[in-house]
This record gives sequence, structure tokens and C-alpha cells, in this order.
Amino acid sequence: MQKSKRNLLDEEAKASLDIWRYVFGFADIAAAKCAIDLKIPEAIENHPSSLPVTLAELSVAVSASPSHLHRIMRFLVHQGIFKQVPIKDGLATGYTNTPLSRLMMITKRDGKSLAPFVLFETSPEMLAPWLRLSSIVASPANGSHPPPFDAVHGKDVWALAEDNPCLSHMINEAMACHTRRVVPRVARACHDLFEGVATVVDVGGCTGETLGILVKEFPWIKGFNFDLPHVIQVAQALDGVENVGGDMFDSVPKCDAVFIKWVLHDWGDKDCIRLLKNCKEAVPPNIGKVLIVESVIREKKKAMIVEDRDEKLEHVRLMLDMVMMAHTSTGKERTLKEWDFVLNEAGFERYEVRDIDDVQCVIIAYR
Repeated sequence: MQKSKRNLLDEEAKASLDIWRYVFGFADIAAAKCAIDLKIPEAIENHPSSLPVTLAELSVAVSASPSHLHRIMRFLVHQGIFKQVPIKDGLATGYTNTPLSRLMMITKRDGKSLAPFVLFETSPEMLAPWLRLSSIVASPANGSHPPPFDAVHGKDVWALAEDNPCLSHMINEAMACHTRRVVPRVARACHDLFEGVATVVDVGGCTGETLGILVKEFPWIKGFNFDLPHVIQVAQALDGVENVGGDMFDSVPKCDAVFIKWVLHDWGDKDCIRLLKNCKEAVPPNIGKVLIVESVIREKKKAMIVEDRDEKLEHVRLMLDMVMMAHTSTGKERTLKEWDFVLNEAGFERYEVRDIDDVQCVIIAYR
């Protein structure tokens, strides 16, 4: 009895601390956005001296108030984003970058930075729907309440982006930085799948970044970057890649293989099945394949041993599912059982799943 009471007191003590994460949790993302906006990681990285950057030097480099900058840096150092280290025989301190802060360089295009994604998700357009999340959760099953994004903006994210070039650009930049991170991993894990493939269509390919990477890795491929006309208008001109405008719900251009990354999770099962059917029709019978890059939510099992990295990746997948609820009407992250359902309904006879050691994996559906 005493042990049970002690455990309860321990849980209550922990809860009394944890609750503050939800009271002030937004400070984390706001401070990170501030660092990206001011290009603080770049200023530290480009400092001419080999010594850490002092507060005075940093405030000049980013044109910021020293007193306010000190408070932002104190917070970000505590969060592990930057390091504060002694200089001049310990008489002063300076700041250095960490692997995490280098992922926040907006000017870095090395396949690691996710700074454009942070700026996209912290834009006013994407933040506002979060305050309406409870409305859709509490809505009747018939969906009589509009989804949070539509309720705030009067239209869905795609229609708003079509009317808002700035938002459209932010979406494209966010997807491009994610592509630079993930697609090389897909290429390594699925190298064998591109052998004998002459043509690949990237469905919802945005700026063409994905096919640019794939064509360099597999130079025998002819790529077709397929997206809505207003997106294709600002797509890159890349060797070996042709930009094609159209509606994926009408049809998908014919090819040997379809590549579709982070598109299907934007849609509910009915639309997802419709889109998968179009992808299936685009590839030839018997030899055609569809490469789907999406998350697979883990189905919990009793006494399952999970590595710390796996648990953190799963947390990201579950956060991403909340994003889908806030920002799309019917989108969601799926378990393997849910993927099995939509793939079977779309007419795919078999599929396999390959891990790429990231939030997403690759589901290869064979026609």
C-alpha cells in the first residue's frame, strides 16, 4: 500500500512539472523560428575567427538588440540548439553551432536543413487552424463541421495556395528541403527497383527536386514532374525532367514507374484509393510499380522492445497525424493495416515495405 501511494505521489510530482510544457510549449518553436529568421546559425558558422562568437559580435552580425538576443540565446542554449563555451581564459563566453542548429540554416541546401519546413509550419496560415482542432474532433461523424483549415481560411490549403503565391512558395520550399533529405535515402534503399525503368512520373512533384535527384542517381531515366498547373509554372528546368501540368485525380501520365511522396496522406481513404487506381493505370501490367513514400504508424504490441530512435521517429509520425487533422479535410497517417486496405481496394495484388531509417518508409506496390 505504501509503495502504491509513493508511486502516485511520484506521478503527481512529475505531472506538476510536465504540465508547464503545455502551458508554454509554443516557446520552443517560436524561439527556433526567431533563430532562423535572423540567420543566427549562419552568422555563427561564417564568423571569421576560429573562436566562438561573442554576444556583441553576434548582435552586430544579425542586427539584433544585445539584451533581447542574450535572452533568446540563453533559451536556445538551454534547449541544446546552440552551445555556450568559455573563451579568453574563461573570462568571457561565446556561442558555437551544434548539429541541430546547422539543420536550421535557411541558406543550406545540403539535404539536411529543414529550416524552410519550420518557416512554413510557423506561418500565420498554418498556425491558425491549430486553435480549431477541437472543433473537428467534437464534430458529428457526418462531418457537418468544416475542417480546421477550411474553417479559418474559408477554403482548403491547396485552393489557398493557388490564390496566394507566397504560401505556395513556402509549401514548395518545405517540400523541396524534405525531398533533399529523404529521396537519396530512397534511392539507396530501392536501387534495384530502378533497373530497367525508362520513365518515372513523380505525382505531386512540386518544383521537380525529387526527379532531379533520381535522374542524377539513375541517368537512364526520363522523368516527368507532374503537378497542378500553377505549381508547374514555377517548377525548375532540369536535364532529363519534363514538367507536366494536370490533375492527378483525373489521370496520371503513362510510365514504367510512379513515384509518389507525401501526397496520399493528404487524403481520406476514398480519394486515396481513387488516386492509387490512377497510379496503377499509369504503369504497365505485370512489370509496373508504384513507389509510395509515406509514414507507417506502428501498431502497439504488448511488451514490445523499442529503441530510443524508433520511439522518437514514432512520435514524429504521431505529430504528423495531428498536422493532417489540422491542415487537411480527411488526411491522416496510416497503419500498415490501413495501407493494406487502400492498396487492396485500388487493385494492387502485392506490395512490400522498405525501411529508410526515417519518419517515412517506402511502400512498393506492384501491378
